[in-house]
Amino acid sequence: MIDRDPELMLAWERHRFMHQRHAQAKRRQTIDRKLKKMSKLKLGLPKGSLQDSTTALFAKAGYKILVRSRSYRPEIDDPEIECLMFRAQEIARYVERGILDVGLTGEDWILENQADVVEVDDLEYSKATAKPYRWVLAVPEESDIQTVQDLAGKRIATELVQATIQYLKGHGVSAEVEYSWGATEIKAPLLVDAVVEGTETGTSLRANGLRVVDVVAESTTKLIANHDAWADTWRRKKIKVLAMLLKGALEAYTKVGLKMNVPRAKLDSVSGQIPALHAPTISSQMDSEWVAIEVIIDEHAVRELIPKLRQAGAEGIVEYPLNKVVY
Repeated sequence: MIDRDPELMLAWERHRFMHQRHAQAKRRQTIDRKLKKMSKLKLGLPKGSLQDSTTALFAKAGYKILVRSRSYRPEIDDPEIECLMFRAQEIARYVERGILDVGLTGEDWILENQADVVEVDDLEYSKATAKPYRWVLAVPEESDIQTVQDLAGKRIATELVQATIQYLKGHGVSAEVEYSWGATEIKAPLLVDAVVEGTETGTSLRANGLRVVDVVAESTTKLIANHDAWADTWRRKKIKVLAMLLKGALEAYTKVGLKMNVPRAKLDSVSGQIPALHAPTISSQMDSEWVAIEVIIDEHAVRELIPKLRQAGAEGIVEYPLNKVVY
């Protein structure tokens, strides 16, 4: 019978155990890499009025989206994202159900669908402006209706039925609210007493002889996520990166960069013209008598600021556009 050394046997068992653990860890890493390659974030993009402004925003954020004619599967230059296109009215519901991991839709449609989703970020853009989209209560110019209380017992047409019902309930008014399939502005006074319609500028309402009585709801575009997708580590990280870049692109819409050369002797005079909240970057130049200044500033302030900077002594002033500003 062979006499085995207990210490040697213990060392051997420990070595075998560590080898097995290492092999298992490598297998898990291989599986994780394969799963990551297979994983795709299902992104819902709005079709219709928000389509062009959304693809433009994604382009500014660094994502190229190609929407082919009559296709509901846009192509995107990120292999980890799969795009699907739906009406904005439907996206919140599909995100809640997990058909989409993440999507862009209006706050109004989240409310209308009573969707239980994660609101990741507020993206303040719409089809024509950066202003919130408004749902307004409107009546014909000649109507006797002056306040929401005057709608008691009346009939209202709208696409935003549930939100309108809640609005009326909040004002203690009982009225009939019917769904409108489109062309809502022309239905008052022919078919209904009032309408609740979405608008940015009010142009269409005025063109159809309507006046605004009250604002029912304001809405901005939101990036929303499914709860299970948000709980998944890989998807959550991907969604956060997407939100950061989209938010950065939106911030850049209203800002520009300025750079200029300034004699060191006039540095205080030039710096004094720059708004206090926009601390400039100041760099030395080869010529010790000069410095370079660079600053990010609101675009609307530039036309008044540049003449002041020039008068204060700045030279070689260059204004340039920005793609992203990430704080």
